[in-house]
Amino acid sequence: MAHHTIPTRVYYTIFFTLMVLTGLTVWVAFQDLGAWNDVVALSIATLKATLVILYFMHVRYSSKLTHAFIVAGFLFLVILLAITMSDYLTRDTLIAPKAWDLM
Repeated sequence: MAHHTIPTRVYYTIFFTLMVLTGLTVWVAFQDLGAWNDVVALSIATLKATLVILYFMHVRYSSKLTHAFIVAGFLFLVILLAITMSDYLTRDTLIAPKAWDLM
C-alpha cells in the first residue's frame, strides 16, 4: 500500500479554513436568524467535520473500502437521528399531574 505524501501547505490551508469557520460559527451564534440559527450552525459544523475527516483522518487518499465504511457510518447516524426525531416530534406536550400543584 503506497502512502500519499501531502504537502504541509494543504494542512495549513485546512487549519486556516477551520479557524475561519470557527469564527463564523461564533459570529452566527450572536445573530438572530430565527429558526435558521440551528440550520446554519449545523451546516458549518458538518463542513468542519467533513474537512477533518477528509484531511486529518486521511480518508481523502484512502481506499474505496474506507469510503464505504465512512458513508455507512453517516447513513446509520442519519437513521438514528430520523428515528429519534420521529419519536420526539410525535409526542404531545407534557402536562404536570395535579398532585404536583399541591407541593
